[in-house]
Amino acid sequence: MKVAATVVALSGVANAFAPPQKSANLQDMPGSTLPLKGFDPFGLATLGSDSTLAWFRAAELKHSRVAMLATTGYFVQAAGFHFPGMLSSEVSFETLSAMKPFDAWDAVPDLGKAQIYFSIFFAEVVTEANGTHYTKGGDFPTIIFPPINLAPTDAEELKVQQSRELNNGRLAMIAIMSFVAAANLPGSVPLLVGNSMF
Repeated sequence: MKVAATVVALSGVANAFAPPQKSANLQDMPGSTLPLKGFDPFGLATLGSDSTLAWFRAAELKHSRVAMLATTGYFVQAAGFHFPGMLSSEVSFETLSAMKPFDAWDAVPDLGKAQIYFSIFFAEVVTEANGTHYTKGGDFPTIIFPPINLAPTDAEELKVQQSRELNNGRLAMIAIMSFVAAANLPGSVPLLVGNSMF
């Protein structure tokens, strides 16, 4: 009871320091395309300030890019393509390519997994600490080293390309989630039933 009373009492104090609510115009943002233009059923765009919305967009962009890489990697693995040589002294790339992708991940030595996790951590630290932060008006982070800018100079063309990237990333997030579901729950994704990689 004391905890509940304290939480209720402090919620008014916390609201006093919360940033003002804003009315985001989702129609003007890249990624707001038909058939669900401005789709925001939970009102997440109105939580917090412009910085909060920038953080949400950066998180969506990062997850989209990672999902596109993961989906592509899953297809490459499923097709049997692999690097020549050995991953470690006991594991060859060829043996990994013959396994299902999640089984191949389990076969990677722990030191190799640690190197992958460190590389991801390092990339995250570098992109978050680079220049003016995106929540303060800076550019959104990139995961390409060194950054390669192929963006058009025309603002309208840039918005079209950004929308395409976000929409492709959203589809890739759905794809990799369906791959994970199919690998862990047989029959959960009807289109993937009977596929040898699941």
